[in-house]
Amino acid sequence: MARLSVRLDALLCLTLVTLSGAQVYAQSSRSPAVSGEPDLRAQLGQKAPQWLKQYDVPSVAVAYIENGKLAWTAIYGEQSPGVPATGKTLYNVASLTKPISAEVILRLASVGKLSLDEQISSSWIDPDVKGNPWNRLLTPRLCLSHQTGFTNWRFQTNGVLKFQWEPGTNTGYSGKGYNYVARFAEKKLGRSFEDLAKEYVFDPIGMKDTAYSPRDWYVGRLAVAQGPKGEAEPAPQSTWNAADLLRTTIGDYANFVVSVMHKDGLTNKIATEQMISTRNLARPEQLEQLCAKAKISSPADCKGTAGLGLGWQVLVLNEETVIDHTGSDWGVHTLVFFLPQRESGMVVFTNGDNGPKVIKEIVSLAYYNPLFIATL
Repeated sequence: MARLSVRLDALLCLTLVTLSGAQVYAQSSRSPAVSGEPDLRAQLGQKAPQWLKQYDVPSVAVAYIENGKLAWTAIYGEQSPGVPATGKTLYNVASLTKPISAEVILRLASVGKLSLDEQISSSWIDPDVKGNPWNRLLTPRLCLSHQTGFTNWRFQTNGVLKFQWEPGTNTGYSGKGYNYVARFAEKKLGRSFEDLAKEYVFDPIGMKDTAYSPRDWYVGRLAVAQGPKGEAEPAPQSTWNAADLLRTTIGDYANFVVSVMHKDGLTNKIATEQMISTRNLARPEQLEQLCAKAKISSPADCKGTAGLGLGWQVLVLNEETVIDHTGSDWGVHTLVFFLPQRESGMVVFTNGDNGPKVIKEIVSLAYYNPLFIATL
């Protein structure tokens, strides 16, 4: 399962993937989005194998998006011992599952199959919260924006789902919230969530190598996770999970991001709401620490907000909007970010416990925004 510490928590605590050695530039509107230098891919080709060896990470897959299109993908290392990683390698993307699941719900809402603000309790109530009247407050919107009041996973409350606060009054990252809304979609529409994902997201985008639960075509294609030494690998899961463990290729996921950037399958209203954070969760003292970490001394040159939209984290850094999400499981680390105003971005998958160190090197090579880099 995805670890409790995720990108939002990491941003607020300033802990995820520190980009040590990243070049620091004066923040300005002239800073490029994702590096468009013609030698970026060549530099990556030279340095990525070195980083994999240096940080003991089996492989890394990278997708580069420019001008609203997938420009290229590059894969380095081995998916398993002695087997090279390729464009057909299937990675566990961990919590990068959530943006895809959110997209399924948003597209269903866009065609009128459900409403983002309807009571989930009309079709589904988890038995654990049936006796709590707060279950009637839950809506798809609250689930997708992490406002359910649930912990990340049920095991954190002794295996019983419990509300930690009244839904809608606070933000708390919750994989259970995503599974809750997915189960609601199943009950309301009388179809499996995986079938809904295939019809509304996978097939329209052409994601032929993506699935929530094991398939026959997984054989020989899986990127084997390399976890912490001396720590046992968790038991595999055989059923779908709307918040974690989706398998996909770097090309499929990049095409998904491009589709999101183009607002495919969404009404204008829902597409706009998708990228608006519910509440700013970055406190002034945290922003001050972030600016110091970015080596930006002038408060006027260091402004930022952070919050959660519908499936994505939304950062506004010195008037530059960055949409992103990370994933972290045992031996797996992933990142996606894009800049909607510039239609550029990047997806990075790794299958090693030290994956954040490789991700930090790649992002620092490609994106020259010191404030964003300091959030990693």
